[in-house]
Amino acid sequence: MALSKDEVLAGLAELVNDETGIAVETVELDKSFTDDLDIDSISMMTIVVNAEEKFDVKIPDEEVKNLKTVGDAVDFIVNAQG
Repeated sequence: MALSKDEVLAGLAELVNDETGIAVETVELDKSFTDDLDIDSISMMTIVVNAEEKFDVKIPDEEVKNLKTVGDAVDFIVNAQG
């Protein structure tokens, strides 16, 4: 069963928190990974790999650069499910 945007956001926030220590409630749809959350490319790749496992989706490397905000990532994961 596909997860809702809220469920994906909650799960993604947990992954970001695990990798960076950023508070879960700080991870919001309109936040930029680099500008607002200060996530570097190495941490971002770890988050992507963990998200692929958690949500059972494939996020191609060439797509990662397009995931500028948390909302971009949530939308991609929601659309890539099932």
